[in-house]
Amino acid sequence: MKRSIAKRFLSLLFFLTLIPGLNYAQELLCQVTVNAQQVQSTERAIFREMEVTFTRFMNDMKWTNEVYQVHERIRCNLNITINSMPAIGIYTANVQVQSVRPIYDTNYETIVLNYADRSFEFQYTESMPLEYVENNFNNNLVSMLSFYAYVIIGLDHDTFSLLGGNEFYSKALAIANLAQQSESPGWQPFDNNRNRYWLIENLTNNQLQGIREGYYSYHRMGLDRFITDPEDARVQILGVLKEVEEIKDLYTNSILVISFFDAKTNELINIFKEGNIQVRRDVYNILTKVDPTKTERYKEIIQN
Repeated sequence: MKRSIAKRFLSLLFFLTLIPGLNYAQELLCQVTVNAQQVQSTERAIFREMEVTFTRFMNDMKWTNEVYQVHERIRCNLNITINSMPAIGIYTANVQVQSVRPIYDTNYETIVLNYADRSFEFQYTESMPLEYVENNFNNNLVSMLSFYAYVIIGLDHDTFSLLGGNEFYSKALAIANLAQQSESPGWQPFDNNRNRYWLIENLTNNQLQGIREGYYSYHRMGLDRFITDPEDARVQILGVLKEVEEIKDLYTNSILVISFFDAKTNELINIFKEGNIQVRRDVYNILTKVDPTKTERYKEIIQN
């Protein structure tokens, strides 16, 4: 089932039914916030302008050839914390990128992506236009925003259809390859192992494909079926965790594995606090092995 069809079916349970053929929209419903408290500047209006301009860029751009209705848009957030302004119009920042998707027959939204980018450096001046042109490097800011738009859309598609995000990761990879010529941080393989280069490398690496397949099993075969058959849903999610464990053994520092648990830790605890005790023990053993820094939190799974 294609992602657009699957999501249309699911989302009817969460949002108002719209008249067919009307109210078509772009793919993203993105909220951008800019926190500039650390920056010493009397021109504070520029930061509010950033929020408005970045939000419009993400939401008004048509990123795919698919037709979305208003209630199908992918909800996401970019929380930008500006750390410094080395020169007028030049900013260094961190950004937390988050996206969610609805779960069938509930009012619950699951976090799909929760990713921290600590190399978010850009140039912005008052009334600066943002324009994305495919296969063309405009500036680092446009490249970063466009990159995350396609990653968000790709991951959303992966949760609705098996490997459904391929097309969009290809576009994100093309953006990353072009941006490398700018020598801006975050695009190079040698910067660190938690940057944009490695995120898209992991998403397009065939040897890590099992994690992407796991996104489909976790959401469509697990969460979307949880209301009707919670025990089987837990077994399906346990199978995903076993696959992630195998990949973590081979790729210890995989940013895709790290990102998965940054998004799913709280949810996994809530899912497995109940149910078959043997399944819960198996989950606990896997989680404390692949994500040991949260061992104390994972103890909730086996305490009852």
